[in-house]
Amino acid sequence: MKLRFACVACLAVFGGSVVPLEAQAPTRADTIERARDIKAAQLEPDEVSPMERRLRALRDQKWLERASSGYNGFRAKIGNMVTGGGFAIGPEYFREDLFRGNMVARASAQFSTRGFQKYEAQATLPKLAGGRVSLEAFGSHRNYASLQYYGTGPDRPKDLRTVYRLEDTSIDGIAAIKPVRHVKMGGSLGYLWTNVGPGDDSRFASADQVFTPAQSPGIDRQTNYLRPGVFGQFDYRDNPAGTAKSGGNYVFQYSWFLDQKLNQFGFRRMDIDLQQFVPFFNKTHVLAFRAKATLTDTDRNQQIPFYLQPVLGGSDDLRGFRPFRFSDRNSMVMNAEYRWEIFSGLDGAAFADAGKVFPRRGMLNFRDLESSAGFGLRFNANNATFLRIDTGFSHEGFQLWFKFNDVFLGRVFGTTTGQPVY
Repeated sequence: MKLRFACVACLAVFGGSVVPLEAQAPTRADTIERARDIKAAQLEPDEVSPMERRLRALRDQKWLERASSGYNGFRAKIGNMVTGGGFAIGPEYFREDLFRGNMVARASAQFSTRGFQKYEAQATLPKLAGGRVSLEAFGSHRNYASLQYYGTGPDRPKDLRTVYRLEDTSIDGIAAIKPVRHVKMGGSLGYLWTNVGPGDDSRFASADQVFTPAQSPGIDRQTNYLRPGVFGQFDYRDNPAGTAKSGGNYVFQYSWFLDQKLNQFGFRRMDIDLQQFVPFFNKTHVLAFRAKATLTDTDRNQQIPFYLQPVLGGSDDLRGFRPFRFSDRNSMVMNAEYRWEIFSGLDGAAFADAGKVFPRRGMLNFRDLESSAGFGLRFNANNATFLRIDTGFSHEGFQLWFKFNDVFLGRVFGTTTGQPVY
């Protein structure tokens, strides 16, 4: 106070003017703070695009959950038809709570815009011996009017596209045990009836008019199969029944296809499917990897029918190529995806695929791979992918896919009939 009084007195003596402290020029900190206050008062909510508004409304009103839940076990089954079959829909009955949750039952019938048909029935007892043993009966009938076929081998030209009809009926019994957590092993026994005929698509030649029995075994005569098999699985995914975000799933299955009519088309088939999921940022971002191989073997005087040979190309493996673009006695494919949460119920994805088909198991290596890459969207309901939209690019062009399942399809034990959707 004394110092301040002295200063004022000096100014008065020498004719100066006194400036109150409250009126002094503001400091830099005061200026920044005042600018922040003005900006905060003028803030407005960010404008979202019309597409984002519609997607958020779809999420908030839970239309996907309503469509998938159904009523008293009855619901619409959408999609899950073989790749290239068109849009498929039909009724499904699905119950997990029968006999106080001790039995699961499912039955469905589907029809597609391209005239494909698929009928399935399944009954499972999943909780025997305290949940360590399960028994399952599975049956299906499929009538695929025009599956694409380019010939057997990895180098078939793109313009050699033909079609054929595949009809098959299968029944299987599957028994599995869970000796320890995450591990399942067991066996299956089934029977498969097959029939192949001219394709029903006037845009393309029928396969039987282009390929000979020597080029495509089984194109003129089909057989039936007794089909035993064994399998093992190590599955520690965080969501085995839906879209996983962490953990892994490793599956091995070996099947014998025993020719019951012609004694010409018996073979053995081994399927290996390895999946790994690496999350980060609190599981809002995920790296998903898959490596899958199908290897076959025959006795000297036997052949593998062309319609039961492994195939690549389509919405579930090489997404930049047409459906069934490559087929041969063996196949391998690798997929990598980076997935991120756009908002609850919608994920984005960027992916890369690489794989090949080959005539001999000794050619299982990383040479001469076909590749594709692209991006997509994943619409989720009840912790599972309800709708998947992928755009894949390759040296043969690009493909746009609308699918109602996850890209990493879970293997259905005991039903390896050769096509990618069971």
